[in-house]
Amino acid sequence: MKIDNGTGGSRETSTGKPARVDERGRESINFFSELKRRNVYKVAVAYAVVGWLLVQVTTQVFPIFEIPNWALRLIVFAIVIGFPIALVIAWAFELTPEGLKRTEDVDLATSARQPRKHAWIFVVIFGAAFSIGLFFIGRYTGGTSRQSETATASAKSIAVLPFENLSEDKGATYFADGIQDETRYKSKPEDLRTVSQQLGVATVLEGSVQKADDKVRVNVQLIDAKADSHLWAKTYDRDIKDVFAVESEVAQEIADSLQAKLSPAEANTLAAAPTKDTAAYDLFLKGESQLRAANASLRPESFDQAIAWYQQAIARDPNFALAMARLAEGRLSQHWFVETFTEAELAEVGKTVDYALALAPDLAQAHVAHGLFYYYGYRQYEQALAEFGRALQLQPNNAQALEYSGYVYRRQGQWLRCLDTLKKSLEQDPRNADVAGNLSQTYCILRMWQDAERVGKYALNIDPSDVIGMRALLLAILNGSGDIKKAQGVLASFPSTNDLISSSASGIVASVTGDRAYTFVIARNFEAALKVREIRADTAADQRRQLSARATIRALAGDFTGGHADAEKARQLLEERLRERPNERVSMRELIWVYLALKRDADALKLARQAADLLPPERDALLGNSNLAGLAEVEARTGAASDAIAILRRLLTIPAGETVSIAR
Repeated sequence: MKIDNGTGGSRETSTGKPARVDERGRESINFFSELKRRNVYKVAVAYAVVGWLLVQVTTQVFPIFEIPNWALRLIVFAIVIGFPIALVIAWAFELTPEGLKRTEDVDLATSARQPRKHAWIFVVIFGAAFSIGLFFIGRYTGGTSRQSETATASAKSIAVLPFENLSEDKGATYFADGIQDETRYKSKPEDLRTVSQQLGVATVLEGSVQKADDKVRVNVQLIDAKADSHLWAKTYDRDIKDVFAVESEVAQEIADSLQAKLSPAEANTLAAAPTKDTAAYDLFLKGESQLRAANASLRPESFDQAIAWYQQAIARDPNFALAMARLAEGRLSQHWFVETFTEAELAEVGKTVDYALALAPDLAQAHVAHGLFYYYGYRQYEQALAEFGRALQLQPNNAQALEYSGYVYRRQGQWLRCLDTLKKSLEQDPRNADVAGNLSQTYCILRMWQDAERVGKYALNIDPSDVIGMRALLLAILNGSGDIKKAQGVLASFPSTNDLISSSASGIVASVTGDRAYTFVIARNFEAALKVREIRADTAADQRRQLSARATIRALAGDFTGGHADAEKARQLLEERLRERPNERVSMRELIWVYLALKRDADALKLARQAADLLPPERDALLGNSNLAGLAEVEARTGAASDAIAILRRLLTIPAGETVSIAR
């Protein structure tokens, strides 16, 4: 075996054959040496730095001249495409004192003797320094620009306070509410400066409405909240049939007073009356008032009444697209919060949405209803987001489109995007208790307890009867600190007729007993919990819920004999219900605990696993996690402790604070 130490002799293997590996190695070394000689490395580095510099410059400069984004994308694309071209040119050509020549034509010895120029190093250093400078300029001056834009926008911002009802018929408050587009405060505030600071606006619109027979008087005044001075005021005396013209005229004069220019689309929207039938509009406003109350209380009778008003409005004007859109929203909320619809019932809602869109393709509220149909009806999140996005194109400040988009992001597990979107919705509609309550609930899921409690209190300050706000505040207290007395103190101010149960609630046992009763359960005061469940059951759904809740409370207390009768009645009703609607989650949840109350542990565990598989976290990050927590509760009670612990450990590592948390 010959071995050369690198002084020029050949190397052979133990077999005596030439080592071809060394030849390939020398070729590889020669290739990289050739890259260096031909300045390919230098060109690559210089091109990358200059390209990055060009992107930085265009990113900062193009927005100033309002150059469209596609131009910036085109430049980036050209830079990327040009990179391999520059490398090929660097390989094929050599820059000499005589000019650009093909590399093969350049004498290598002469090229090697030429003094090396380091201009490319200065190019790289200068480009890097300039890029860093642009970054910091954009970072620290961009914020100032945005703040300036916000300040400019706030000078034209406005909050609309509810108009005072001066009519002899005090039941006509809904009509006064309907004159303004958005309600901010439920009572007339005296300190407008504080109000403007809370809402982040510079001006406030307030007024009164007096309705008598077919006549209406509207008094409106626009106030500079900071200076507490009137910018503009006017009184309108009109026939009731001209109320839409008053709304349009008021909006236009406000825009003129604030020196705000309305776009053609906005002007057309103001000019277009939703219906020519004033009686239909009166019925519609009653529906709007009732639907707000229904969304706060989640009571079946409130939804029924709201839907009836909308249907009467549509009966008077079959082309009333806005009423159809809102009817669909009311029906979908009923399906989501009260009692699950059949496929046939959902199909009817779909027809209502389609008709509203056919009548008014550019009506933002119709697209909101369409998005809600995809979301509440079928959990088709992407289609829902597309419709909400279309509504925002038509009406960029549509608070509802932002609100529902936030809820969809939450179901998808996009928690930070959910928070951001719900905050934007609340900025547009600061007195919306439902949005505030859901924002508080999201903070609970993320285990941000202080924020959850703060926003939950804010929701209840807006509307003390808001179910979502109360449930979120309870979760913040119980899961955040475990302070049962504090939670019960908060509940004492909530309407006693509301047991805090809805069909969209989570899969844990508290959703069967109701949150109010569950605060007594965890305090081991089972008699007080049973007393909470003595409320009247007016509907079949209420009866099923009451029987299953009472049986569950007794089972949790260890009283299987005392709860047997309620459990057996509930079992019959729930099994019959699930034969009609096999995948109804609320009935499955109730039947699971009824089986436990009847000591049918195997049936309970089987159904709990079926419910968890029906809606996994991958499909619904909110309810999927709560269904897993519910499964863990059942496993713990049926002897599968290790399985329950495994689920709880998993839930403690992800956003699931609404169901599982450790107070520290």
